[in-house]
Amino acid sequence: MHHHFIFHKPYGYLSQFVNNQNKRKNKRLIGELHDFPEGVMAIGRLDENSEGLLLLTTDGKKSEYIRSRKVEKEYYALVDGVINDDAIEALQKGVTIGVNSEEYTTKPCTAFYIHSVAEYPIEDRKVRDERHGPKSWVGIIVTEGKFRQVRKMTAAVGFPTLRLVRVRIGNVKLELPAGAVKKVDDFDA
Repeated sequence: MHHHFIFHKPYGYLSQFVNNQNKRKNKRLIGELHDFPEGVMAIGRLDENSEGLLLLTTDGKKSEYIRSRKVEKEYYALVDGVINDDAIEALQKGVTIGVNSEEYTTKPCTAFYIHSVAEYPIEDRKVRDERHGPKSWVGIIVTEGKFRQVRKMTAAVGFPTLRLVRVRIGNVKLELPAGAVKKVDDFDA
C-alpha cells in the first residue's frame, strides 16, 4: 500500500529528505519537518527559495505520471516591476531560456495577471524594501518542468522573479498553511 501526502513547502527548505552532499550540510530539508514513512519522495521539486504545493508519495508510477506533460502545474510569481501585456504575451507563446548550457524555447503556456493572492494560504513575507520599485504577481501554468524554468521565463521577458509559489498541480490546489502536511488516499491530479 502506497502513502500519499499533500505538503506546503515553506521558503528556505530543500525538497529532499536526506542530506547526502557535504556542500549542503547547513541546509534545511523537508524531511526535518515531519516524520514521513520510509520511501517517500517528492514529486518534482521546488528549489530552496521557492515555496508552495509539493506532492509526496511512495508510488513511483504516480510520481512519473504527475511529473509528465499530462498534468498542469500552476505558479504565482511575484516579479520585479509591473508586468505588462507584451511580457504576458511572450510568456504565453514561449520564451528562450538556458537549460544545461543550451538555448531552449519553452512550450506555449497560460500566463495571466494576478490582482490578489488571497485565494491561497500564501504568507505575507517581505521580499525587499518598497523603495526599490513596484512589484506585481503573474500566474503561469506549464506542463513542462525544466530546472528553474518559471524564474528563467519571467527574467527572459524582463521581470525577474522575487518570489515563486506553486499553487496547483493538476486538480490539487494549495490549501494548507506553510509547513503543514495532509495524508491523502490518492491524488486527484
